[in-house]
Amino acid sequence: MNPAPESTASPDRRYAARLFTRRLALSHYENFTVVSLSLPRKLRQDFFNVYAFCRHADDLADETGDRDKSLSLLDLLRREVQATYAGRPTHPILVALADTIERFSIPPDPFLKLIDAFEQDQRVGRYETFGEVVHYCTRSADPVGHLVLYLGGYGDARRQKLADFTCTALQLTNFWQDVAPDLAERDRIYIPQEDLRRFGVTEADLRAGRFTPAFAELMRFEVDRAEDLFRRGVALLPLVDQRLRTDIALYGAGGRAILDRIRAIGYNVLARRPTLGKFAKLALLSKMLLPRL
Repeated sequence: MNPAPESTASPDRRYAARLFTRRLALSHYENFTVVSLSLPRKLRQDFFNVYAFCRHADDLADETGDRDKSLSLLDLLRREVQATYAGRPTHPILVALADTIERFSIPPDPFLKLIDAFEQDQRVGRYETFGEVVHYCTRSADPVGHLVLYLGGYGDARRQKLADFTCTALQLTNFWQDVAPDLAERDRIYIPQEDLRRFGVTEADLRAGRFTPAFAELMRFEVDRAEDLFRRGVALLPLVDQRLRTDIALYGAGGRAILDRIRAIGYNVLARRPTLGKFAKLALLSKMLLPRL
């Protein structure tokens, strides 16, 4: 399937679609700034379009409260993507995204992989090994990094592989900060079952919110794994243009800051969800921008 031909949507419809994706992107709380002040203005709308797709797919998976309905809606979204690559987008997000796809020659694979991952969330709630969790991340997180690189004009395997380190680390960080709500609200445990057994932590412990020395050591182990991936992902930064470098660095810094918050609360993510406040995010952004200024 080749990148989409030019959308047949009218100029007014495309304008309204761009406003829709912009509002959606700016209305959601995230650990990391979706579009920082360092990003060139000409790329911001494209980032909004890509983010809106990812956010919409995620909401279809987790906000309906009905597994079968989610699977049906995700399948509909897959067909929307296929229609977009045939030049017939209908949903406002895909109408806006069609322009981005055409401008940057983005293949359909990243979008379809994301849908696959969200469908997997409806069917799989436990993972036996860390390798299985990482394999899930190759569809739930890594495609986002590839999309960011496409927006920067990069489509090579070398940069994509380096981006995968950061994206997988971000996904793992999200898992570790959301251990309690993932289980309570979605019946999902992303901590590998083999690790639970190794450290002597049971699912009953997680459900009861029992914070024990064993759980603290388990989370220390998982946090260190994510930290190592963040370190490996830094090698991407010298290989991208400055216009993207600050934003990519910001994503990694935001993830590592969450890991620091987990450490700061003694790894007790069962009691509260560690997050970054506005001032912490502003401090990170300032740290990234000051060298450029």
